[in-house]
Amino acid sequence: MAEISATSFPSSSSSALVIRSSHNGSLKCQNVAVPKTTSQFQELSLKRSQLVGNAVVTGHVTGSRSCKNQAIRAVLSGDGTALTTDSKEAGLRGKLKKVVLAYSGGLDTSVIVPWLKENYGCEVVCFTADVGQGIKELEGLEQKAKASGASQLVVKDLTEEFVKDFIFPCLRAGAIYERKYLLGTSMARPVIAKAMVDVAAEVGADAVAHGCTGKGNDQVRFELTFFSLNPELKVVAPWREWEIQGREDAIEYAKKHNVPVPVTKKSIYSRDRNLWHLSHEGDLLEDPANEPKKDMYMMSVDPEDAPDQPEYIEIGIESGLPVALNGKALSPATLLAELNTIGGKHGIGRIDMVENRLVGMKSRGVYETPGGTILFAAVQELESLTLDRESIQVKDTLALKYAEMVYAGRWFDPLRESMDAFMEKITETTTGSVTLKLYKGSVSVTGRQSPNSLYRQDISSFEGSEIYNQADAAGFIRLYGLPMKIRAMLKKIS
Repeated sequence: MAEISATSFPSSSSSALVIRSSHNGSLKCQNVAVPKTTSQFQELSLKRSQLVGNAVVTGHVTGSRSCKNQAIRAVLSGDGTALTTDSKEAGLRGKLKKVVLAYSGGLDTSVIVPWLKENYGCEVVCFTADVGQGIKELEGLEQKAKASGASQLVVKDLTEEFVKDFIFPCLRAGAIYERKYLLGTSMARPVIAKAMVDVAAEVGADAVAHGCTGKGNDQVRFELTFFSLNPELKVVAPWREWEIQGREDAIEYAKKHNVPVPVTKKSIYSRDRNLWHLSHEGDLLEDPANEPKKDMYMMSVDPEDAPDQPEYIEIGIESGLPVALNGKALSPATLLAELNTIGGKHGIGRIDMVENRLVGMKSRGVYETPGGTILFAAVQELESLTLDRESIQVKDTLALKYAEMVYAGRWFDPLRESMDAFMEKITETTTGSVTLKLYKGSVSVTGRQSPNSLYRQDISSFEGSEIYNQADAAGFIRLYGLPMKIRAMLKKIS
């Protein structure tokens, strides 16, 4: 590693740039003009790529030209973020005080704990969010975290907040990404990242970290949330910095640092589960031509094995949001959990798709969203009664952009928040109930009713009506078709 020291002199506009090679310890000094302002000095530090290895840039110091000067270092991480450190306490990449790590207890996050301590000389606080992934994934986490070197584990139950403040707004908006994806992981990441920002404030952390890879969407979703809610927090993404390339490297690192390797069986699939959905990626799914194996699914039965008798359910809706199941009022998370059980029993909500990731590549994923699929069908069907043609068209157009922003991690973007205000306003009359028939993987609407329905049987009926005079249609058709008639006349003349 090369070290750059910039030593300022009184009444001088330049500094001496000292480069010390870590290979032989020899010093080579070169006088260069270095402006004294912090911003200009940071410009110099950005040229570190000209040196071999990681550069440590030393800031302003008054005194002699001795290379033994006392310094306050600004360490540049892999993404160019400056981190203020004390050289005596710095890790291999600099110094952080305390880091809040998004922690699952798996191999990757278990290894990240000692890696953070070694590379940033920091205390690590692990954070786990309960977003409905299942009680088994939360068992024994505190012991695992502390065994890995963490000072503590913070667990927060975010299930109700997740459904009420993140899932239901997307449901009300009708947000579906690329015709199929109901945004399960996309909605979970901002609620988790938001909680991490809160925990960082509670424990006095100056940084946050996640275990997302540099190829996926989640890194963007986490970090855009961090930027939006607390831009002062430093962000560490080990997968973009470390030399670990895969599972074997991670196991070797864990053994070297006396970290107990999780003994859970490694799934051939990459999965993400929360109360809204379960996603499957990797292995044979990487070839879009392969049919998923029957035993891969976990939330739903194969439609072929579903009950031979249909089940009817009724969803109660108020202002575009589900509030009841079969006449019984339920909290958002409880309602969704009930529908997951019912829908999964009938093989509802399986989606197999090739999607465009935010980072530019295509990926193939299989999703199970039983309760969500039922709710989408119910809410959209009720809108057929309560919204007029123009309102539906504008809402559907905005829903595409809404879904795109959520997928891209821009939950706290002012544009999404503004569109959400529109969605809340446009659906304020969408109140009523929808009856659905569930049968072997399908959801069919069998009935809908609303006190705010724009449907009038006395108008729509083929029987006589005082409101609608059928003779009026003749004039309407002549005016509505006038452009087409004129165009045909011109063609005949020419």
